[in-house]
Amino acid sequence: MRDRLLQKINAAADLPALGSSVARVVQMASSDDEAVSNLAHFILSDVALTQKILRIANTVSYRTASGRQVTTVSKAIFLLGLETVKTAALAMLLVDRLAKTHAQSVRNELLLALTASMVGREMARRSQHKDAEEAAIAALFKNIGRLLVAAHDHQLYQKVARLVESGTHTPAQASKEVLGCSFDLLAESVLRSWNIPESIVHALAALPSGVLKPAKGRLEWMQQVATFSLNAAKLIPGMSDPAQADARNALLMRFGTALNLDHDKLERMFASVSEESCVLARDSELAQYFDAAGEMAAPCAERSAAVARESPAAVAKAPEQAGLLNELLLDLVEDSEPAQVGACHPSGKPLNARDLLLDGVLDVTQMMASGNCKVNDLMLLVLETLCTSMGFRFATVCLMDKPANRFRARITVGENYAAREAGFVFQFANGNDLFKLAMENNADLMISDATTPKIRSLLPTWHRELLPDARSFIVLPLVVQKKQLGLFYADRAQPAPEGVPADETALIKTLKGQVLTALNSL
Repeated sequence: MRDRLLQKINAAADLPALGSSVARVVQMASSDDEAVSNLAHFILSDVALTQKILRIANTVSYRTASGRQVTTVSKAIFLLGLETVKTAALAMLLVDRLAKTHAQSVRNELLLALTASMVGREMARRSQHKDAEEAAIAALFKNIGRLLVAAHDHQLYQKVARLVESGTHTPAQASKEVLGCSFDLLAESVLRSWNIPESIVHALAALPSGVLKPAKGRLEWMQQVATFSLNAAKLIPGMSDPAQADARNALLMRFGTALNLDHDKLERMFASVSEESCVLARDSELAQYFDAAGEMAAPCAERSAAVARESPAAVAKAPEQAGLLNELLLDLVEDSEPAQVGACHPSGKPLNARDLLLDGVLDVTQMMASGNCKVNDLMLLVLETLCTSMGFRFATVCLMDKPANRFRARITVGENYAAREAGFVFQFANGNDLFKLAMENNADLMISDATTPKIRSLLPTWHRELLPDARSFIVLPLVVQKKQLGLFYADRAQPAPEGVPADETALIKTLKGQVLTALNSL
C-alpha cells in the first residue's frame, strides 16, 4: 500500500514542480552571501507570491515604527528576517499548489502546517542552537505526510481519520494499518525525493512517549520542536476554550522541561502565533476556511493608510543649457500637480514616485544603521526601489572587473534578469558613447526616448544588441575621487516624456550616495 501510495503521489502532475520549488527555497543557506538575493529573485519571479510576502510585511506584527509601507521584497526580508520569509514562502507554495483539492481536509492540514511553522519559528528565536531557524521548516513539514495523502488519496485519509475517531486506534496505529507505514515515514520518503536536507528530514521522526528531557544536541532539539509545534498548532484555534485546559497542561507536562516552557510562556506564544497564522491564512487559499471556522484570533489589522503627501506629476520643459549632457541630466522637469497613489504615467512610472523613492531612502538608511548590513543586500534594495518607484522593468548595478578590465553586472532585478545580467558586460571603446560620457563626467543621465537619432547614435553596440527594446533608461555612475567603480542602470520598454523632477532627482542621488558610502566602507 505504501509503495502504491508513493507512486500515486509522485505521479501527480504538479508535485515535481512543487518539490523543485520547495527544495530551492529550503537550500538557500542563511550563511550564503547570495541568500537574500537568491530568495528575493525567487519571490519576485512569482507576482502572487510577491504580493503575499509584502502583505505579511505590512501587517501590524511587522510594520515599522514609522508606519511606512514596505514595497520591496528585499526590505521585507530585512524586516522579517531571511528564515521567516523562507518559511512563509514555503507555506504559500504548499497552499497555492494543494489547497484547491478536497477543500476542507486539505485546508485543515495546511492550516496546521502554517500554524506549526509559526510555533517553530518562535521556538527558534529562543534557542541558542546554530541554524535554529531550520526548526520552523521542520515544523512546517511535520504533517506533510497527512497533507499529501489528503490531497492525493482522500479515501485513505478518511479511513485513517475514521479509525482514530472511533477510539480503537491511535493515529500511528491507524496510519500503519491503512497505509502500511506511519505518516512520518511517508513524509520522509517524499522529502528525501525532493532533496530536502537530512537534518530537516530527521526532525520528522517520532519521539519516545512520556515526559521529555532537554535535548543533547541540535538534531534532537529540532525533533522535539517539530513535534511540539504540530501538537501546539492543534490547540491554538481553541486557545480561549476552557475545555482545552487539560490538553494544554498535558502538552506543557511533556515538553515544558525539554523546551524550557512554563504556563505564561506558552500562553504568550499561543497569542502571538494565533495572530501571525491568521495573517498567512487570510492571504492565501485558506482565507475562506479561516473565516468559516471562526476559531482563530481576529486577522491582523492592515496597516493604516499612509498620510497623503503631494508628489509631482512630470511636466516637460525645454533644456536650460545647450550641450548633450545637460539635455540628459536627471533634473528635467518641475513639480506641478498632486500625485494619485497607484496611478502611473504611460511609461509605467508611478505618479507618486517621489513618495516611493523617499520610502526607499528611509529603508536604506534603516538597513545601514542596523549594523548588520551587507553591501550586496543594500544594492539589491536600491535596485528594487528604483524598479518599484520609477516603473523600470529591469535594473542592474555594474562594477569594475579589474582582471578583465571591463564593467560587469553584479546584481540584477526585473524581467529576464539572469540572461540580461550575463550579457551586461562592457568596456569603453575609442570615441564617445553615452555610458562613457556619463562615467567620465560623473553625470546622472535620464534618457526619455532612446530611439531619437541623437541618442541612438550614442548607444554602444552591446546595449543595442542586449536591450533592443529599451525606450527610456537611467545611468547613474558610481565614481569616487575620479575612480570609476561602476554604475547603476535601469530601463523601461516605453518612452518617458514626463522626465524626472528635482525632488525625485535628489532622492535618486541620495540612494546612489548611500551605496557609495557603503562601498567606501569596505
